[in-house]
Amino acid sequence: MIVAGVGFNSQCEPQELVDLVRRAEAIGAVRATALAAPAWKLETACLKTAAQTLALPIIAISEAELADMAPRCVTSSSAAQSRAGVGSVAEAAALAAAGDSARMALPRITSRHATCALSQRVSP
Repeated sequence: MIVAGVGFNSQCEPQELVDLVRRAEAIGAVRATALAAPAWKLETACLKTAAQTLALPIIAISEAELADMAPRCVTSSSAAQSRAGVGSVAEAAALAAAGDSARMALPRITSRHATCALSQRVSP
């Protein structure tokens, strides 16, 4: 399982998010099987449209799940830390969605209004 974790602000358009996920997949030479995002973003048009375009299911990640993954994030943004309480929303979401055995397949990459990271579930 490869999960594309995303974070984005209110100025992000769906196509920007789609392009960023596709760029992450190209860099990682993988294909995402799910899209993970903070639960508070679940109803945004940007996320819904991007997921539909990418034909990926959305996995909603709670604030507590994001916080649990914070120590495992490999990058950190002061903006994400102040807004969401975690250094990388994208990395934390990707790791949380892929489960306890997840590892980072691609640390956070950015576009103007979004971030994306890839995680992979590893068999124990």
